[in-house]
Amino acid sequence: MPRIRASTVAEHRAVQRRALLDAAREILAETGRPPTLTLVAARAGLARPSLYQYFRSPQDLLNAMVEDVFPRWSARVAAAMDAAATPGDRVLAYVLTNFELITEGEHALATALAEVSPGDTVAEQSHAMHQHLLEPLVETLRRLGVRTVPETAEMINAIVFAGSRLIESGADLETVWASARALLEPFVRASAETTPKLQSTPSMESD
Repeated sequence: MPRIRASTVAEHRAVQRRALLDAAREILAETGRPPTLTLVAARAGLARPSLYQYFRSPQDLLNAMVEDVFPRWSARVAAAMDAAATPGDRVLAYVLTNFELITEGEHALATALAEVSPGDTVAEQSHAMHQHLLEPLVETLRRLGVRTVPETAEMINAIVFAGSRLIESGADLETVWASARALLEPFVRASAETTPKLQSTPSMESD
């Protein structure tokens, strides 16, 4: 039994599980193929028999990766929006953070998972993430006084999707963000001027 490196067995198991998931993410990102349990265990520095305490099969591991990737994406976007100064800045934070995640390879990882993980798990998780991502954006658009909230939210997402294609085709983040900001800032600033400040403004200099 491996030496416990945390104060409790539960904490130790959580650390080991996180290490295994991170190892699997790295292997998938590098190869684009489903990681084998042997490779994952070796990358995480864990004996393969011990790995079965966390994942019973390669499919069990893939399902866990799906369940891990999408909520982390949503949480990152939500945190950035919560740190924004005004509802207008929340919209900009939504777009910028999605671009940052795409630049960091999270979208490519999600795409790779969709290709290697059979069944409806990825499709269901992807749909759930999309809906979860839209919730703070929709609420922010309501606070901005937008009349056609669902349609506007989808149009903002269309900018995110277009930006993701550009980034994954080799465009740099600063250029894509500058273009998206030029489109969105006049819209959000028109209403944000009368909205009380919350904390700070997300920004990436475009000039």
